[in-house]
Amino acid sequence: MSRQTLTRFTATSVAAGLIAAALLTLLPSTHRTAPILTTLPANGPVSYADAVARTVPAVVNIYTSTTVVERSRTLFDAPLFQHFFGERFQSRPRTRQESSLGSGVVLNADGHILTNNHVVETADEIRVVLADGRTLQARIAGSDPETDLAVLKIDADDLPAILVGNSDNLRVGDVVLAIGNPFGVGQTVTMGIVSATGRSELGINTFENFIQTDAAINPGNSGGALINARGELVGINTAIFSKSGGYQGIGFAIPVTLAKGIMEQILRQGRVVRGWIGISGQDITPELADSFGLTTTEGVLVAGILEGGPADRAGIEPGDVITRIGNHAPQSAREILSIVAALEPDTEVTIEGWRGKRRFEASARITERPPMQQ
Repeated sequence: MSRQTLTRFTATSVAAGLIAAALLTLLPSTHRTAPILTTLPANGPVSYADAVARTVPAVVNIYTSTTVVERSRTLFDAPLFQHFFGERFQSRPRTRQESSLGSGVVLNADGHILTNNHVVETADEIRVVLADGRTLQARIAGSDPETDLAVLKIDADDLPAILVGNSDNLRVGDVVLAIGNPFGVGQTVTMGIVSATGRSELGINTFENFIQTDAAINPGNSGGALINARGELVGINTAIFSKSGGYQGIGFAIPVTLAKGIMEQILRQGRVVRGWIGISGQDITPELADSFGLTTTEGVLVAGILEGGPADRAGIEPGDVITRIGNHAPQSAREILSIVAALEPDTEVTIEGWRGKRRFEASARITERPPMQQ
């Protein structure tokens, strides 16, 4: 804003104030002043300091170091040069250390920390800085790239574990706070609300069911805590939507109910086991329904079948429309992916749907999902 505009605004404000003051002197005394609140409202918190104080000791800063090998291409590396002079002039690879940072959450007193897989997946060294200032070496106990979660282990006892809430109970409009280490400045708390739940189709992870929030999340917050107003963990901060690389009011967190289940599997069996059916699905749009002669867009179109997979053995065919798997009625291809993934391998499941204009029912035996498969 220019100085001229600012000055004009200020002058206008002063004039308006004088007129208002003059009018007030003409009003009856009952209209002159508004009542003064001497007590704070009792129907909601005005400070979240207690919630933050309960949570902060269980949020850690994570620093990683990765050795990167680089080879610069020079004239001596050209095939023709090497043909005449051999490899004695060939440039030698160089190494450099690349550092990155993130955050994590202590889930139990034994030193298990939940964070994002992308924070640590390429790290040669992982250092964890606790809220009390201690710096400890960490190792990866297990990871799940398809949900971008990883579990770290540090050698420490009696750690303050975070209080875990229920992300299934979150409602749009609930107050949430993000705790992490943005840009490495140190532990930072930001506040926002739940903007949406169940966000998917973002192309971030294979399995997506994000909490969307406008609490400020920046580089370094990844893996940190998203808590509710009671200081309970409801999500793991993961990503932001941004055209500039910085915060623009749209952040995403993995619901704690999903994250906790992934961590429990990793601690129990060292990896995440998911069900698999061997199909590729396609959402049914109105245009697709018209072209297939369908009267509704409900269900998921089977676009492809893996030969010899569970769906193939069950008699499912390309072009079938799946309307039910067990007790679930999928409405998108990603939903089928999640429904089947939640089933234990060797589970027998009933599949219902449409084949042309007639109903069909089939029984498939779920197998373990190979990496990056449907």
